[in-house]
Order: sequence, then C-alpha cells, then structure tokens
Amino acid sequence: MDDCIIIGAGPAGLTAAIYLARFHLSIRLFDCGSSRAALIARTHNHAGYPGGIKGIDLLALMQKQAEEFHAVREQVKVAAIDIDGEGFVVRANGKAFPTRTVLLATGVVNTRPDMPRDEHDAALARGLIRYCPICDGYEVTDKRVGVIGTGDHGMREALFLRGFTKDVTLIAPGAAHDLDEACHAKLDDAGIAHVDGPCAAIAIDGDQMKIDTAAGTLRFDSIYPALGSVIRSELAVAAGARATSEGCLEVDDHQRTSVRGLFAAGDVVKGLDQISHAMGEAGVAATAIRNLLAERAPLRR
Repeated sequence: MDDCIIIGAGPAGLTAAIYLARFHLSIRLFDCGSSRAALIARTHNHAGYPGGIKGIDLLALMQKQAEEFHAVREQVKVAAIDIDGEGFVVRANGKAFPTRTVLLATGVVNTRPDMPRDEHDAALARGLIRYCPICDGYEVTDKRVGVIGTGDHGMREALFLRGFTKDVTLIAPGAAHDLDEACHAKLDDAGIAHVDGPCAAIAIDGDQMKIDTAAGTLRFDSIYPALGSVIRSELAVAAGARATSEGCLEVDDHQRTSVRGLFAAGDVVKGLDQISHAMGEAGVAATAIRNLLAERAPLRR
C-alpha cells in the first residue's frame, strides 16, 4: 500500500511529489498528460526565471527534480477514488491501487473559443490568444485587446485588463450581451467598448487576431476568452468531497477536503489560479499528509 497517490502532475502535483518523496514516503504520481501549465507560452511572473520560462520547460524541470528523489510520473488516467476503511483504492487502467491518502491536483480546463484547435494552439503560442491577465497582462500594455465574454465575469476581466491598456473591447460570444445596468455603467466609466456577437471566423491575421462581430470585422493584438472553465473535481466529488456550485473543491487551511485523508491543491481548489499559489498549496498539503500519517503510526527510518 502506498502512503499517497497524487493525481495530476502540474505545478501542484509535482511540488507535492518532491515534498512527499523527501519525507521518505512511498508515493505514486498519476497523470493523464493535460496540465494547463504546459500551454503557457512563457511565464514572466514566476519568480526565479529572469526572461521568463515556457510552461512545458518548467514542468520538465520540476519532473526531473521529483525524479531525483525517485518520484516517477506515470501516464495513467484515473477512473475512480473509492474509500476503503481509513484509506482509499484508486482505480486506473483496470487496476486497483490501495493508498493511505490521496492528493488531487487535477486543475481545470479552459473553455476555448469556437475555432480550429491547430489555429487556436498556434495563436496561443504567439501570445495572440491569452487566458490569464494576472499572468500576462503586462505583455499587452498599451495594445489593442479583445475580451470574448459577457455578464459579470466578462466585465470583470475587461476591467482588469483596463489597468494595462485603454484599448479594450468586450465582445459577446453569443448574439447579444448579457449585461445589466451596473455592468454597462462600469464598462462605460472605464471607456471599454462592448459589441454584440456572435463571434465568428476567429482567426490569425498577420500579427493580429480578427473576429467577425455584429459591428463588423475587428482586429486585436491579443484576445482573452473569458468563457469560464471546467474544474476537474469529479473524482473527489464522487468520493464524497464537498465542492462549490462551480465545482471547486472546498478545503481547510491544511488543504484537507471534507473526506478524511483526501487532500486537494492547485486550480481544482477555489483560489488564485497561479503557479506560485498552486505550489504553495502543494507544500502545505504534503506536510499535512506527512503529519496525518505520523499520527496513525510513527514515521521512522
């Protein structure tokens, strides 16, 4: 039986693997290979990397560091987490893996705009499509920016980006905006244009992105889809863990879910979706896991 199975090998999962392996615990690191961090063209606000670092390179370095302590990432898609006494059974690839604790670090999946995947990925790599204004708002300073979204969520993203550039346009993904009077007032006060959709023919046009809207074809230096995301918390929820209405797992100050022995860290937990934040949560979770196991039986070499 393992001491801990970590599900997800993004920044949170890999950080937890490093900590737990260095605590001399027996662990498994299961991952289906779809970390959102791998899509980051280059992060400039993750401390310690002057000039920035590609998301895929950061993950590779973290994985190499985990392997120094014999924590190996296994390409496995987990089907279920079953409670078994004080521990769990993780089911994957038709096999059962008993474990004393589980750490869920499965993250989220961004909802993408309606466009071919290969063109979307090419635009993402060039910074023509961006998803995190906290991460890369600096890179669109004084540029022409389009935000695809509506309602309170779309408005808040547009207002956040207004702190970097005065040229922000909020575009409805559907035929018309869903904006109440308060949203209209805030957008108008900030000088943010808002045009109806539907967004169509979203495509790369030289060094810009072009979008067909009710106001005609618009071009932007970067676009931000503010279309929400899918929180990958279903494994924990099925095991009985509490989650918010959006699907984010509820945890305490030690990253413990409502199921004893089941922990969560990173974007699957409600909070700031940032690499540094996910890594900090993982360190807290790993230490709490170590202490929980020590309460059950002394950890000795």
